[in-house]
Formats: sequence, structure tokens, C-alpha cells
Amino acid sequence: MRRVLLGLLALVALAHPALADDGSDARATIGGQLEAFRADDGARAYSFAAPNIQRLFPSPEIFLSMVAQAYPAVHRAGNVTFGALKAEGAGLRQEVYLSDAKGQSWIASYTLERQPDGSLKITGCQMRKGNDIGA
Repeated sequence: MRRVLLGLLALVALAHPALADDGSDARATIGGQLEAFRADDGARAYSFAAPNIQRLFPSPEIFLSMVAQAYPAVHRAGNVTFGALKAEGAGLRQEVYLSDAKGQSWIASYTLERQPDGSLKITGCQMRKGNDIGA
């Protein structure tokens, strides 16, 4: 009986959507990185990146330069609104609605994972244009 109960608890834990702590941690992580980008604080922005990202971009300066060039809407994000947070594999996916310097809306879909120290780090970001009326 005890094994059955433990098995059911494990299934519920695996099927459980993202927890409330995950939501506040995801908003703090992404929001902190966006603030660091606005301040051109490469070291701070880099600190929110997971090891897989840091291996691709081995210094804060390289990372900040890449974001400024490839993700200008994230680099100078305006009107930031957090959308749905979902559990995905071993991590989380957080939708973030934002606008660029020209007012175009974008949806940034962030992936995040818990690290061994308990922190939540950004493992990736995919961008797509928002549904602006008349854009």
C-alpha cells in the first residue's frame, strides 16, 4: 500500500503544473536580466544565464554584444508583461510580452531550469513578433 501511495505521489508531482515559487522566481530572474540589459550591466545580465548559455558566450561582454545585436527587443525591452508559465521537461517555459524601441510588440519565450544551488537560470529565449494591429 505504501509503495502505491508513493507511486501516486510521484505521478502527481510529475504532472503538477509550475509551482507558485517557480512563477515568482521566473519573473525575478527574467526581470533582473532585463533590468541589467537596460543598464548595459553585462556582468549582471550574464549572471542570470545558465551554464549552457555561458559556454556559448564565454564572457559577459560577448554575451551582451550578442543580445544587443540579435535580440534588440530584449536588450531594450519596454512594456514588459509576464504571461503563462508552464512546466516543460526538466524546466519551465515563461512567455513574456514586450515592445521594442519602435513600439513593435514581441513575445519572448524563455526556458529556465533550476540549478544544483536552487537558483533558476535562463537556458534559452525564442522571439516572435506580437500581433500588433496595423503593424
